[in-house]
Amino acid sequence: MVITAAMVKELRDKTGAGMLDCKKALEENNGDIELAIDYLREKGIAKAAKKADRIAAEGLTYVAVNGNDAVLFELNSETDFVAKNEKFLDLIQTVGQMLSNSGVDSTEKALALTDASGVSLEKMLLNATATIGEKISLRRVVKVTKKDSEGFGSYMHMGGKISVLTVLEKPDFEVAKDLAMHITVFNPRFLTRQNVDQATIDHETKIIEQMMANDESLKGKPEKVLAGILQGKLSKLLQEFVLVDQAFVKDPSIKVSQYLKSHNNNILSYVRLEVGEGIEKKESDFAAEVMAQVKK
Repeated sequence: MVITAAMVKELRDKTGAGMLDCKKALEENNGDIELAIDYLREKGIAKAAKKADRIAAEGLTYVAVNGNDAVLFELNSETDFVAKNEKFLDLIQTVGQMLSNSGVDSTEKALALTDASGVSLEKMLLNATATIGEKISLRRVVKVTKKDSEGFGSYMHMGGKISVLTVLEKPDFEVAKDLAMHITVFNPRFLTRQNVDQATIDHETKIIEQMMANDESLKGKPEKVLAGILQGKLSKLLQEFVLVDQAFVKDPSIKVSQYLKSHNNNILSYVRLEVGEGIEKKESDFAAEVMAQVKK
């Protein structure tokens, strides 16, 4: 399989590994990005797999709270320049108001909403596309409902490049917002250890086993010792994935769980949206630059 510059760049963006290492990893795994990530981790070249990361599209995310209901969504544009345009910013406010007052829970339902004059949201986006000069599209509408006894907290980073909503067991806006800020920075994959699926545990265990097999300092050690080391490494790794086990962003000397305990509260759920997750963006001339480096 031909390994393209775009593939090398994508793998480098996800792992932070060097271009030559990325090219070799792709060659060894027939161009499969996910297998190449595991290959680099097993070799100790990449410390972590950023599997949730994707080449970002432009636009903004938004979170709107209305009583016990909240909605998060993503509004995409083709360039970051347009995402800062006053018309685009006005549009996202309008969309946020429409969605927060409607109770819709999907993109399809959202696009069918109409304003006071009977114009559908889908039509509004088409009109905006014509006016602004770039395709404007709605993506990933998420609705969250809480009980009266629970509390919301939200945070929008860089004007909406990332939006987070948290739901706490008890209302406490400051704590909920602190946790939303933490989630923005550390992007946990799971709420608690109990939420970690077996497939993730099996996958990470396999990678750690291969890393240990490549570690000369572990050669000849008893199986019982190796098993203990493996479990220790797995536990440490899961701390990076699990929200309540992570070091709290405002005080790294304590875990998120300890921060919550000090405020006699608990986090029930969260939603995190980042602009462009899962969308591929048009490649720039940088791809040619990367291939030129690889061929040296």
